[in-house]
Amino acid sequence: MNRTMLTATNTLSQLQHKLDMISNNMANADTNGYKRKEATFSDLLAQQFDNQQNTEKEAERLTPMGIRQGTGAKLGQAQLILTQGSFKTTDRDLDLALGDPSLYFTVSVKDNLGEQTRLTRDGAFYLSPESANSDRMKLVTAEGNSVLDQNGEPVVINGTVNSLTVSDKGRLTAHTETGEQTFELGVVSVKKPQFLDQFGGNLLGLPEDYTAMDINEEEIMTPLIGGLREGINVRQGALEASNVDMGKEMTDLMNVQRHYQLQSRSITLADQMMGLINGIR
Repeated sequence: MNRTMLTATNTLSQLQHKLDMISNNMANADTNGYKRKEATFSDLLAQQFDNQQNTEKEAERLTPMGIRQGTGAKLGQAQLILTQGSFKTTDRDLDLALGDPSLYFTVSVKDNLGEQTRLTRDGAFYLSPESANSDRMKLVTAEGNSVLDQNGEPVVINGTVNSLTVSDKGRLTAHTETGEQTFELGVVSVKKPQFLDQFGGNLLGLPEDYTAMDINEEEIMTPLIGGLREGINVRQGALEASNVDMGKEMTDLMNVQRHYQLQSRSITLADQMMGLINGIR
């Protein structure tokens, strides 16, 4: 196969990954607390051809010796951009927005491996009665996942709830007919977000093989308990919008499309050249 075809094919497969990433960002432009991802590319290995054995004949040459032929480009990194999204005021008691881009709520999710702790910045929470006892209300996300407290336990309120207040440090106070019940919402500070995997439902979490990365969970994120809760910044009655800039995403999309067209055109031209060579009699 023509070398141009191989180089273009390698690059096309990587450009498709960036297209998928941009499409996902655009699809989640209205998702609460969504953080966009940005792709960067790097060159694949290049091959050096020393076509001039006598270097003395290249005395006036200003560029490096020989010919370097690349083999295409690859997706170097898919970076999670953690810039703060704008606040949308809702005046709803269970709509919570985190004011620091490194903070995340903790929720419990059931999958094929059992109960897993996940992270989210989508603070649109609800009260759902427990199936076994309708007098107990559980704090859940829109998908029905349990919201956890600072000890990793689901937030469950006993009795009929009259009103709810949440302090800026993440303390939930439920006013019921029998009195007040308080809970410290589970919040973690993420220090190395690039080690987190994205899961469905706008959730982040530790990868299954993170122990093989020679890094501890404490180095990736820190649960805010005790005195560390002074670093929490929660705003009640508001939601954080996504940090997706549709103008930038459309510009990136057009750029990738142009690159895609260029690589496709290279394959077409290489095919035409091979056709001309094969047609020589």
